[in-house]
Order: sequence, then C-alpha cells, then structure tokens
Amino acid sequence: MKRARHEDQLGELTHSRNESSFRARSALWLVGILAPVAFLWGCSGVVSGQNTQPNPPPPTTQTYSISGTISPAAGGSGATVTLSGAASATTTANSSGNYAFSGLANGAYAVTPSHTGYTFSPSVQAATVNGANVTGLNFTATPQVGSTYSISGTISPTAGGVGATVLLSGAAGATTVTDSVGNYIFTGLANGAYTVTPSNTGYSFTPASQNLTINSANVTGVNFTATAQLTHTVALTWNAGTSAASTYNVYRSVVNGTGFTKISSTSGTVLSYTDATVLNGTTYYYVTTTVDASGNESVFSNQAVAVIP
Repeated sequence: MKRARHEDQLGELTHSRNESSFRARSALWLVGILAPVAFLWGCSGVVSGQNTQPNPPPPTTQTYSISGTISPAAGGSGATVTLSGAASATTTANSSGNYAFSGLANGAYAVTPSHTGYTFSPSVQAATVNGANVTGLNFTATPQVGSTYSISGTISPTAGGVGATVLLSGAAGATTVTDSVGNYIFTGLANGAYTVTPSNTGYSFTPASQNLTINSANVTGVNFTATAQLTHTVALTWNAGTSAASTYNVYRSVVNGTGFTKISSTSGTVLSYTDATVLNGTTYYYVTTTVDASGNESVFSNQAVAVIP
C-alpha cells in the first residue's frame, strides 16, 4: 500500500512536472510567436515614422519701399534720384515728379535728387526702413539763378532736313541750320514763350511751325516732317498789241488787282513767258504791258490768275 501510494504520488509529480514543462514550452512557443509579431509592429512603426511630407519652403523675406515727390513738376519731372546706404539704386522721377525705390530690406538709407538747373531742399534726406514702407520723402526744386536752357529737335527725312534753316522767335530770336542728319538746337535761352519755324527750298513742313514754352527745363523733341514740293510752272501767252512793240513786260502779284512787280521783259516778237519761280499753295496774278521803240509803256493788260496747288 505504501509502495502504491508512493507511486501514485510520483505519477502525480511526474504528471505535474510534465504539465509544468508543457506549460513552459507553451509559454515559450507563444513568446516565440509574439516576439516576431512585436518586432513586426515595431518595424511598422519605424517605417511609418519615415514616411514624412517634403520640407516646407523657407519663409519669404519681406521687403519694403521708399517713395516721395519732387515739386513743382517742372523741376521734378525727369529728375535723377539716387539711393545709398543699406542698398544702392538710381531712378528717374516721372512727369509729376514722383519717384519710388522698391524691394528694400530693413536698414538705413539716404535719398538724393539732382536735376540740371535746379537746387533741392533738402539736398538729401535720411530714411530708415524698419518693417514698413517709407512714404512722403519729398523735396522742393528751385531753379538756379541765371540758368539758361535749350530747344532742340529733328527735321526728317534727311533729304528735306539736311541744311534746312530753322528760325526761332518769341522771347529771343535766332537762326540756325540743321546738321548732316537734320538735327538742330538753340542754346542759352531764358524762360519764356518761343516759336520754331523750319524752311528749306523745295519742301513744305508738318507742322509749319511749333509754339512752346521754356519753364526752367530744356525742351527737346521739337520735330518736323519735310515733304518735297511738286515743281510747278505758269505758262503765259498774250496777243500782240495794236502798235509796234519793242518789248513786252510781265508783272506778277499775290494780291488781286494790285501790288504788281515786273518779273520779265521779252522781245517784241515773243508772245509767251513761263514763270518757274512759283511756290506751292499760292495764288498768283499776272498782267503784261507793251513798250514801244521810244520806251513808252502801255497800261496793264487784263489780269490772268494762276492757282498753284
């Protein structure tokens, strides 16, 4: 009985040990299964962490502007404005005298205007850009005492412009001749109203003349267009007088019925004359007289009219 009981206990112990061993193996088996799963989960987490979006672009640097007006417009228009300091630049004021510099970073700057024939108040201004645009940096332009200016332009095409005479009238009078490409210039002129009129034999001009005003600045681009005139002539014929003629005198005027000037004398046997000195766009009036051998001259004949296109 004791032996049998001992065996039973041994069997139970063995069974117990086998069961513990089974459980241990089972636990190890589960760990063996779970460990790779845990490892896969860990890998999954790492891969997910690496799948990031592209880096955003760096922020854009903010820039600002400096602007103002040079007045009056006569001195401001076309003035050169120079920027110095944290950055350097040059610009030209518009026809109203406005100017602007853009794309500027924060920093200290200086603005200086210049224009031939003018002084400026103030002569230079400091400006500090600090996170905002700088506006209203204004200047006043004053004409320099004793300054003189010029009027210039071109007559084209060169065929009609070269060698043309240009007349200046008004506040001052002068005459000049265009150069080899039709350019002309009048210098040393004071402020005032002027008229420019070109002329060249065989040409008409558009416009015929130009009025302009110098107001403390040079006047440029006073241009003209030359058009070749068509050549016209007037052919005159008349009947012989009742008395013997030694010569015939031909008279011309641009006024109807008066103001006649003798332009030719022909032989008493010639009853015609061609006037080749007429100008386009002009109306002419002609008469003739008979001169006998003693030098006696008859009264004017009837009047002939020629309209030159």
